[in-house]
Amino acid sequence: MLITISGTPGSGKTTVAKLLSQRLGLPHVYAGDLYRAEAERRGLSLAEFNRLSEQDHAIDRDLDARMAAYARAGNVVLEGRLAAFVARQEGADALKVWLTASDETRARRVATRENGDWQQILHDNRERNQSDASRYRAIYGFDLSDTSIYDLVLLTDDATPEALAEVILKRARERYGNGDGSVP
Repeated sequence: MLITISGTPGSGKTTVAKLLSQRLGLPHVYAGDLYRAEAERRGLSLAEFNRLSEQDHAIDRDLDARMAAYARAGNVVLEGRLAAFVARQEGADALKVWLTASDETRARRVATRENGDWQQILHDNRERNQSDASRYRAIYGFDLSDTSIYDLVLLTDDATPEALAEVILKRARERYGNGDGSVP
């Protein structure tokens, strides 16, 4: 079983992915953790590493190759902006999920999580999204705004993480079955 969770910053990806991981007893692999660990290994702030990534596409290619290996292995909840794209490129049988919310809701969530100013985070989120979209288009020809590759596109503004996880679990049961107990 492979479930990919992708979406915009502050949409609830990590919370929902962790719930799914717990409910399914599958590992949760988050591209953001891998990316941040690489920035730290290089002694760079996240902003500095983002700027470097815009110039050095080998950084994204390396991260995506690592995510592809997880997709090929399966039995994982794979979280990242390109998780579904990577799984599709690998020909993996993945349930691909995109989560999003309004810009303001996402900024307020990140501000709460990081103890920041939501208006500054709104600005930062927009810049990050533009940077990511530009890199993904340049590297892979992938349009980050194209949600047609996803099996589920869920708006998270007014939904609890638990309710979102239930929607995804229902779809996983439909796709992968429930007879052998592999999907609770």
